[in-house]
Amino acid sequence: MIYRHHTPPPRAFTQFSHDLIRHPRLSSDAVRLLTWQLSLPDGAREPLSRTAERARIGACAFTRAKRQLKEEGFVHERRLQGPGGHWVTQQLVSNVPLSAAEAAKLLARMPVHTPSADASPQVAPSPRIPTVGTPTPPPTDGHPRKDPGENTFHRPAEPERRPDPEPDPAPQATEVPEAARTLVAALPHFSPDLRRIPRGMHDELARLVSRWLAAGHTPTAVRTHILRGLPDDGTPVHRPGGLLRYLLRDVPPAPGPDTTPAAEHPAPARPSSRLSALRECEGDHVQATPFRPTGDETHCGRCLSSPTGQRV
Repeated sequence: MIYRHHTPPPRAFTQFSHDLIRHPRLSSDAVRLLTWQLSLPDGAREPLSRTAERARIGACAFTRAKRQLKEEGFVHERRLQGPGGHWVTQQLVSNVPLSAAEAAKLLARMPVHTPSADASPQVAPSPRIPTVGTPTPPPTDGHPRKDPGENTFHRPAEPERRPDPEPDPAPQATEVPEAARTLVAALPHFSPDLRRIPRGMHDELARLVSRWLAAGHTPTAVRTHILRGLPDDGTPVHRPGGLLRYLLRDVPPAPGPDTTPAAEHPAPARPSSRLSALRECEGDHVQATPFRPTGDETHCGRCLSSPTGQRV
């Protein structure tokens, strides 16, 4: 249960309608802004923004409250040009909602308040004080009164122009041997890990392979070096192009002519477990096609599925 007690103020009070205080579409900030403005003495020219600052209403809350008051007809604004060409904004605040026509009639009877009327003596422009001496017109003859005795005009010496150097001839693009391009194009057929080499990396990989060929390595040696660098533990290769770039980045010296007796040759390196399980298809293919047999078949699945039993 709540009880109320009213003590009339002895002075400085303003009467407001209950409909204004209990307005269902006005926020508390809008009611506070409106009642604050209506409580100001007659003749006060305090704008709504200054009232919001004194009432500690933030910028966003002030914008929302002002929009609500304008929508409900408690605040009206108009811009017009006053004496001296100054543009001013007139704001009309009322304790009852007004239509646009009613607000226009009231604003038409209001005197135009210019900013110069509020200028304090501290900020008003001071009268101009002339400088010492009387103004004199500039000379019109254009000649000095006194002969300087010598010509003091010295044009700076222009720097000696040198002929522009001839542009260097454009460097000739290094031609990639066809053997390098053929080797790079055939890499996807030698291992499933190399099937997804990006097409945009073929030229870069061909240039790397050409460095190996220029150093004396054979295409077979380059292919063997690449296959040995592939993982043999079943790890998938997600970026085959980057792996090939890493494997071909450093070019070792090419082996010289082999004079070691055949008995002393080391045993050939065993291929990885993934490559040892592959078998070359005996069908009619353009290039060697390895496949993983499930038994003793000699043709890949594509050849076996063709009508003639072989891929044409």
